[in-house]
Formats: sequence, structure tokens, C-alpha cells
Amino acid sequence: MGREARCDAVWGTRRGPVTVHLDGDELSVRGAFRANAARAAMRDVRSDGGTLRFRTGTDDVALDLGAAAPRWAKALTTAPPTLAAKLGIDATTRVLIVGELDDPALKTAVGSGTPAASEADVVVARVDDPAALLRAAERHAKLRDDRVRLWIVYTKGKDAPLGETAVRAMLRERGLVDVKVAAVSPALTALAFMRRTAP
Repeated sequence: MGREARCDAVWGTRRGPVTVHLDGDELSVRGAFRANAARAAMRDVRSDGGTLRFRTGTDDVALDLGAAAPRWAKALTTAPPTLAAKLGIDATTRVLIVGELDDPALKTAVGSGTPAASEADVVVARVDDPAALLRAAERHAKLRDDRVRLWIVYTKGKDAPLGETAVRAMLRERGLVDVKVAAVSPALTALAFMRRTAP
């Protein structure tokens, strides 16, 4: 997910047409040249007549984004939501965990809620194979409240043992619809599902 645009760019001494992508804490450009900048390393971020400008390291950067430049500047200067907020978890949220939470950021996010053994407001399932995915769907199906969101957290990338297409297909067959996606870490992503409601 994130924000993406094609534009002409100047990055230090490099210049040319690129695709710029902002996702989480990093902005990257690919095309005439490749470059990355961590959001925390950007200084003097501003919109200047349709051009997004900032400094990173020793480089001055100018991205000609036209009318979108102010929105990009705002996105870069606004703190991104925490993982807990993206997952809809706060201190009052009852969280049912399925599987082993093997990522520190995910543990922290889930830990900001209240552990639940049965009834829950959200289910967070860490899965990487079809059997684990089905166990998560079964646990979710036992909850009485149709509004409970099921977050499936799985390894991302082309070599992942269980990809996005398989996750969506298997859960749609069980009457669930995907409603949201969230980046968890460089290695993990998450899809949120809800029970399909009758029209």
C-alpha cells in the first residue's frame, strides 16, 4: 500500500524520470536512478510550487509532483499511525491471539490490548501455512459477534510459503471478505477479514 507517483526528480547530482513510493517510514525512487530516504532522515520537507523538496544526508531532493506535492509534504511531516492503531487495538480492545507472535513490533502492538481467551473484539493470527490459516478461520467462526475483525499476519514476498492470493481465496470460501491491509514489518504483512453480511 502507501503512496506512489511518477515524476521527474532531482536527487543530489542525479536526475530523471522516476516512480516514487512512500510506505511507512521510507520513501524510495526507481527509474532513471534508485534512491531511498528514511522519513526520520528527511529535513526541511516542504511543497514549493508543485515540487516536493527535502534534504537527506548531503543531498537536496526535488520531486515534481504537481498538485499532489502539498499532500506528499503533509504525509511526510505527519507521524504515521502506530501498528496498534492500524490494527485497531488500544487498551480497551480484547485481543484473541492465534499462533505464535514471532515479530517484536507485532508483539508490542498486540500487547497494547487486553488478552482474551474466548470473546474478543479482534483476532490476530500469525500464519504461514494453509493448516494454520484454517485454524485461525475456525477460531474466528466460533465468535458470536459478526463485527469481530480477523487479522491474518503472514510472510510477504514472492518466496513466502503462503501468499496473498491463497489467503484471500481460502477465507473467501469460508464466507469472509477482506476489508483492510496493513504493513507489519519488512518481512510481514496483514490482511483484515470480516464475516460477509447478507445483502
